[in-house]
Amino acid sequence: MDFVSIAPHSFTYIFAIGMILAFFDAFGIGANDVANSFASSVGSKTLTLFQACCIAVFTEFLGAFLMGSSTADTIRGNIISLDDFANQPGTLMLAMLCAIAGAATWVLIACRMGWPVSTTHSVVGAMIGVGVAGFGFGSVDWTWSGIGSIIASWVISPICSGLVCAFLILITQLLVLKSENSFSRGLIALPFYFFVTLAINVFYIVFKGSPGLSLSKLPLGTVFGISFGISGAVFLWTWFFLKPFLKRRLGAGENLKWYHVFVTPFVSKRETAGTLESAQSTIAEGEASPDEKGDHHDEFISAESIPLPEDEEVKNDNFVVKGFKMFKAKMDRGIDDGLDQDDKLREIHANAQKYDEKTERLFSFLQVITACFCSFAHGSNDVANAVGPISTIYSIWETGTVASTKSTIPWWILLYGGIGIDVGLVVYGYRTMSTLGHKITYLSPSRGFAVELGTALTVLTCSKLGLPVSTTHCVTGATAAVGLMNKNGYKSLNWKALGLVFSSWVLTLPAAALMSGLLFAFVANSPQIIH
Repeated sequence: MDFVSIAPHSFTYIFAIGMILAFFDAFGIGANDVANSFASSVGSKTLTLFQACCIAVFTEFLGAFLMGSSTADTIRGNIISLDDFANQPGTLMLAMLCAIAGAATWVLIACRMGWPVSTTHSVVGAMIGVGVAGFGFGSVDWTWSGIGSIIASWVISPICSGLVCAFLILITQLLVLKSENSFSRGLIALPFYFFVTLAINVFYIVFKGSPGLSLSKLPLGTVFGISFGISGAVFLWTWFFLKPFLKRRLGAGENLKWYHVFVTPFVSKRETAGTLESAQSTIAEGEASPDEKGDHHDEFISAESIPLPEDEEVKNDNFVVKGFKMFKAKMDRGIDDGLDQDDKLREIHANAQKYDEKTERLFSFLQVITACFCSFAHGSNDVANAVGPISTIYSIWETGTVASTKSTIPWWILLYGGIGIDVGLVVYGYRTMSTLGHKITYLSPSRGFAVELGTALTVLTCSKLGLPVSTTHCVTGATAAVGLMNKNGYKSLNWKALGLVFSSWVLTLPAAALMSGLLFAFVANSPQIIH
């Protein structure tokens, strides 16, 4: 079908308003879906919320900027038929504007309520709403190439990620966690876990490829060589440096600093810093030395949620420093607010199996790596939700015609979406993180590692296939799976919380469709002044 053109740079006001709304949409995505990537790390106390946000600012942005193009194509062009707008490019701009408004409104409402909804659902629902409002149900692509595959992925993704995570935690339990000498076994297994984790993630990142670097054009053998080369080098470093470092510091209790990990074989034996139990007791009582406290965070092992600074602690700081300290403390405390008073949740956590604490701490290092890759995968997949519709508006504004569904997404739009995600993550991400990090099941570093690796593997695979899967579904399925792998699995899950999460999923699609559809119907059918 021939597409009618309009003058380039027409309807600039639609493009300008769309950019503003797209930022709010990206803000909501960061505030809501950030829980998917780092909820298990924060819930297991491997990272504080502040540390998680500092890491995610970079990983979410890089995933969005380097790898976000493929899924943006699917969101933008495969949901509704562009042929219906062939003679009305300006109307398509208006439809995409209403879709952004509807999706952003619903996601921000969900953030305010603390509901971990699917932002993919929100955008897909908004696209359906404007399509139906403008041209009826026939305008929506309900086949496998459009809505069909997306709906199927909503079911497939949590099941796949759950199965992967269940397998990972089962192998870890049998080989390491349930053994009498679990710490020794964990030290031996750690390099292999690093190798597998990096090999899988690097392979998928290179295999999917950055559009700007054309990595996807590399031969399969080269991709395998890169992934195994990087993971092999890390395996050797882990075996000869990290493994003996952890054995001496955690096992023997030597007073090693974090930077000794790079020169461990050449560091002479140090005096014992005390057992793990006494060190933790000292920290809990506030009697640890500054160095010990610093080391505690250098290992990415956070203490319990910290209280807000008292006035006397910050009275000598200037306004900027004082505000930063208050903001950081409130972030770290916010995710745990009210949990101590929840008897039902404490009972659910008590039903979960607990393993040797030193062994669990080994997995905290792995969990930081998997959290970064999971966040990277999230950025590569979910940036499409924010930039898909606005990229259509920009394309029409720039060229004056309705472009094909596979036109290139401008790099600066991916950059813009990534910045919006980061801002939302830092400012408002703690609300939904609490649900997936605490309220579904008990999470430890070993369990969090399985959740994050399984989620990253599922999301990166589906992202490569062009399926805009929901990271929310993947991480929720993975979290539920590791909860069920406890001895009394059904008692270790908060079924009420899972029910609320599922209800929010069901509500999201029609809510976003209704908001965007009503807005588009109202605007598109409004009276016009005839000159």
